[in-house]
Amino acid sequence: MTGNTHVVVIGGGYAGVMAANRLTLRNDVTVTLINPRPDLVHRVRLHQLVGGSHDAVVAYQDVLAERVRLVVDTVTRIDAAARSVTLAADATLDYDYLIYAVGSGSAEPSVPGAAEFAYPIATLEEAQRLRAVLDATPATAPVTVVGAGPTGIETAAELAEQGRRVTLVCGGVLGPYLHTRGRRSVAKRLAKLSVTVIDGSDAKVTAVTRDAVRLADGRELPSEVTVWTVGFGVPDLAARSGLSTDAVGRLLTDETLTSVDDARILAAGDSAAPSGLPLRMSCLNASPLGARAADTVLSRLAGEQPENLHQSMYAQCISLGRSAGIYQFANRSDVAVWLHIDDGLGARIKEMVCKGIPKHLAGEAHKPGSFSLHRMPGGVAKRRQLLRAHRAEAPAAADRAA
Repeated sequence: MTGNTHVVVIGGGYAGVMAANRLTLRNDVTVTLINPRPDLVHRVRLHQLVGGSHDAVVAYQDVLAERVRLVVDTVTRIDAAARSVTLAADATLDYDYLIYAVGSGSAEPSVPGAAEFAYPIATLEEAQRLRAVLDATPATAPVTVVGAGPTGIETAAELAEQGRRVTLVCGGVLGPYLHTRGRRSVAKRLAKLSVTVIDGSDAKVTAVTRDAVRLADGRELPSEVTVWTVGFGVPDLAARSGLSTDAVGRLLTDETLTSVDDARILAAGDSAAPSGLPLRMSCLNASPLGARAADTVLSRLAGEQPENLHQSMYAQCISLGRSAGIYQFANRSDVAVWLHIDDGLGARIKEMVCKGIPKHLAGEAHKPGSFSLHRMPGGVAKRRQLLRAHRAEAPAAADRAA
């Protein structure tokens, strides 16, 4: 390809910003980043926004390369045949390459009353709305957090540390990803914060009302504010645009993160499904996937064969208020192992991770190509093998004795 190349990146989260910055490695590439907000949402701090200890945003001027053009708008349609995107403002942008990094949000709740009376926190606006509700609610009022994954655990701990009366409804086990030892550590910390944890097979929510949460075993928990952290979904932009997606709506790609429909479209972050085997939705994967998508474009522009995905998993980090946390190690199958770091050191590691994300993005902005990617040999065959191992090991790992 000769002349200037225009790359449009849809989505200004961790993956999108990393991809946009990395693309500036070539002077003959023009990059446009399209995002509905004028700032980067620091998503791993949204629970802190809810708790009142952080605003969970980072100015783009601090993390985005000067050569990247920021367009604050929403893409309503991708026209792959015309190589263009349509914006909500009724404008159209043409592209030579497109990186689809729209991220994820809250899954549509299927439990009766949840959509009307519960508060999700997967987006900045949702977290801000919940913060305003909590500010208007007495500190003694009961708060119920539904969902005991990282978001639910972090939110419950954050609010309890602020003096709130918090109940965490697990819908099963506390922290399903965690090793038994890590789970015990988290339970101990939550107990210290006076969080009531309801787990087990009967700890499933069957209905949410304005002032209560009903469980499968017939119990009704009083709840002035109900926080909903159950599951994530992805925007339907790819599906609406006629592109191939998985059942959840993530863009289907090959191992170079290239769309199975169009060699000029790539995906990164939570909205990508390489070979139909999406990586765990996490900040840990977002930036590397953004860098990998950019590298694919750069390789094609250089007339080189793009590398396959070599991303591996190794940990999950959860904050438990401002003074404690847990860093749970995992094997390459993304199954938690016995090793973890908790308490005060765990909190410091979590804070280091939170500070490190914008630092890595800023580093790539100032020196494109400097962000290093994790390496896992074997390509798609190896990833399929690891995924099978994960599916086989995960149930056993959840019950494994210390």
